[in-house]
Amino acid sequence: MTSFIQDVLIDLKNKDEDFSQLIFVCPSRRSGIFLKQELSLLLNKTIFAPKIISIENFVEELSQLKTVSNTELLFQFYNTYIQITPKSEQEGLDSFSKWAQIILQDFNEIDRYLVPEKKIFDYLKAIKDLEHWSLQPNQTEVVSSYLKFWNKLNDYYTTFTQSLISQKKGYQGLLYREAFENIEAYINSTTNKHVFLGFNALNKAEETIIQELLQNDLASIYWDIDSTFIDHKIHDAGLFIRQHKAQWKYFNKTPFNWIKNYYKQQKNINVFGVPKNIGQAKAIGSILEELSTKDASLKNTALVLGDENLLIPVLNSIPETVETLNITMGFPLKAIPLASLFEYLFTLQKKNGNTFYYKDVISILSHQFIQPLFKKGSAIGIIELINKNNLVYLTKDRLLSICKEEQELLSILFSNWENNPEIALNNCFKLINTIKIQQTEDKKKNQLGLEYLYRFNTLFNEIKRLNDTYNHIKDIKALYSIYKELLSSETLDFQGEPLQGLQIMGMLESRVLDFETVIISNVNEGILPSGKTNNSFIPFDVKIENNLPTYKEKDAVYTYHFYHLLQRAKNVYILYNTEIDTLVGGEKSRFIKQLELEGIHDINHKILTPKVPNFNNQPASIIKTDAVITILKKIAEKGFSPSSLTSYIRNPLDFYYQKLLGVSDLEEVEETIATNTLGTVVHNTLETLYLPFIGEYLTVAKINAIKPKIDTHISNFFKDEYKEGDMTKGKNLIVFEIAKRYVLNFLNLEIKSLEKGNTIKIIALEAKVERIPLQIDELDFTIHLKGTVDRVDEYNGTIRIIDYKTGQVDQSKVSVIEWQDLLIDYTKYSKSFQVLMYAYMLYKARLVTLPLNAGIISFKNLGVGFIPFTKKTSSHSRNNETLITKDMLDLFETQLKTLILEICNPEINFIEKELK
Repeated sequence: MTSFIQDVLIDLKNKDEDFSQLIFVCPSRRSGIFLKQELSLLLNKTIFAPKIISIENFVEELSQLKTVSNTELLFQFYNTYIQITPKSEQEGLDSFSKWAQIILQDFNEIDRYLVPEKKIFDYLKAIKDLEHWSLQPNQTEVVSSYLKFWNKLNDYYTTFTQSLISQKKGYQGLLYREAFENIEAYINSTTNKHVFLGFNALNKAEETIIQELLQNDLASIYWDIDSTFIDHKIHDAGLFIRQHKAQWKYFNKTPFNWIKNYYKQQKNINVFGVPKNIGQAKAIGSILEELSTKDASLKNTALVLGDENLLIPVLNSIPETVETLNITMGFPLKAIPLASLFEYLFTLQKKNGNTFYYKDVISILSHQFIQPLFKKGSAIGIIELINKNNLVYLTKDRLLSICKEEQELLSILFSNWENNPEIALNNCFKLINTIKIQQTEDKKKNQLGLEYLYRFNTLFNEIKRLNDTYNHIKDIKALYSIYKELLSSETLDFQGEPLQGLQIMGMLESRVLDFETVIISNVNEGILPSGKTNNSFIPFDVKIENNLPTYKEKDAVYTYHFYHLLQRAKNVYILYNTEIDTLVGGEKSRFIKQLELEGIHDINHKILTPKVPNFNNQPASIIKTDAVITILKKIAEKGFSPSSLTSYIRNPLDFYYQKLLGVSDLEEVEETIATNTLGTVVHNTLETLYLPFIGEYLTVAKINAIKPKIDTHISNFFKDEYKEGDMTKGKNLIVFEIAKRYVLNFLNLEIKSLEKGNTIKIIALEAKVERIPLQIDELDFTIHLKGTVDRVDEYNGTIRIIDYKTGQVDQSKVSVIEWQDLLIDYTKYSKSFQVLMYAYMLYKARLVTLPLNAGIISFKNLGVGFIPFTKKTSSHSRNNETLITKDMLDLFETQLKTLILEICNPEINFIEKELK
């Protein structure tokens, strides 16, 4: 394959051009590197290298102005804004920056296309005046302010551009306008011949400059266009070059050369629909692996990423067989881990307060760059204490009191920036330096981390320089806005050999370059091409009127680049996302449809799906090893509790993790009081209130006497359980009041029962029974039972065993028909199992006599009162037994032994149950 650059150089050599005297002007600097390489291979003698320059640098030389960064332009423009706008109407930098970027982009377009600025701004002003919604002679303040903005646009532009020119600075469009003004003087001062190669879409200034040089015989231009595109009247790939051919006076007398016919040559084109971005990255890895088996160097292969966010997944998918690669796009600074740390810090400080939300604090303390700064894992200790004490909001002083050995570090992380940008920047520099000292201890291991720190230090230095120069950043919001602006444009550049191996690039970086094998990703509508985006204050019809580019021209630019990649290629792999991802994806690009409809090439179109392993969805199973049996014996010695046994019924795997391995739920901050906390508080309060009455009969007077103590006990127990959590507002205050209402309602229920003539005697509260033996003949070790019963009382002469529940319980949950059902359905029978086991243990401990009642009092269903365990003979039977007898407990004992025997049987694994 002969590349376009080779064709150009061969033509110039055949014309006996003196290469040393030529000035090559390329669309990009990257294409200049390839041009220099091809020139060295073509020439067989030593010469002084010609000047090779990008169009941007050429225009910069012509204009005699220096390009300014977007962020500095924003500051310069803000200078102009506050100079022209009355103080009472001025916005802060933060608000200003949101619309100023669009204005600057419009200024840029107006200048690049040499539109008379007054004409377009007067036109815009007239349009806005016509379309405003107020027809009254006296305009409202909103309408008046709206129109003032459009009236000032011309003043903004004039003052702004004059200020920049006086400083010998400019944005890209201004450079083009000044270059256009200086072209005549440049022509008179130069004798060098200019070679323009590989251009397509040109703005008005570029067109005029190139035509002037052509007319004065100081230039030649080489188009890289295929006859398929230029001869087709509506093919967008040839749109601009057809216009140049038709409209440039130079081509009235000079032949329009350089129309080639490569596109129709035989090509192997594969189109792959792949689900998701990661799927595309994996597919690219497979393609590269196949290609590298034929040519490990992949020296003539380009990987063009339609979406640059795919870079990291692709790099992780490149096979080891690829020997060398070169990445032309930088790694976005906003994607590196250090960016998230400063994002957390700004989130913390934007609220401008002395109290910090615990999630923000934990995000900082657990960050990968922060944890190593704390000695002996003290950061984890702080997080654990925050979770344990339910510290929803923290102050710097509270954090310092928690970890006294890290005062300096905590002060850097959590000092109030006082809405002061200078304090904020100093804190950021201190933090970067602190991390740098820690990372420097092992430079070899932390090279990448140190590079991150250097780039962020440079970024904050640039913000400091801009603020020292212009003094426009007045608060943290404005600082954050500028930080995000700089961060979005900064990249971490990769080092590589630009002329060797696989070339990974963006679409615009492929200009002028040709490759035999091309892989293009993300060929979806909304990405390639980007579609109808209009980030401008200038309406579509005004753009058309003034020959400014619209989305139509932007689409044509990408059409040219896409087809240019295919033009000389022999092997083409096009990938698109088949899935709908938020705003983009799902719909393949019109480029793919166009390739299919052209009928020039055979397209191999496939939908790829990832290889999904055929998982056998068998429930997890844990074998009972000797070590497991040893632990079970220890549990049996201490005693099985009702909750542990019902946990096994619910899911044996939960029993294994919780009781044998001791794996507990992760402790987290309870922002809102949890249900189990509410239950514990209610239980403890009732126990404390009734404690003086153990062994006594209750009276209405006794219960009325304890009512005033409810508030105090509830508060104390919430402080014990909820630690330093705030119960004075929000949902927590509601839960606090619910707890008081539960207890009060329960006491009122007792009073009503007493008033009806019932007698209640308190026998025990929170009665603990331990090491109740249970002899199972099949086991060679003793089984013990244990548990704590909320309340035992005597009601009208019958003993009651009561279990309090703060949740909703009805009679169906405390009833059983078949005894074996107790071991099968946790949801329906767990509460029956628990109360029966309490009755069994208390009877075996000789603390109660039979018959008795055992049941539930549900605080969400207090109107029902005591809900006794009921043995039903059938689902419709009315002959239900509520008194628990010796025969009942013997039948329950049989089920209990069956359950414990299964738990301790080494032949029966812990098998996971599928939970509904």
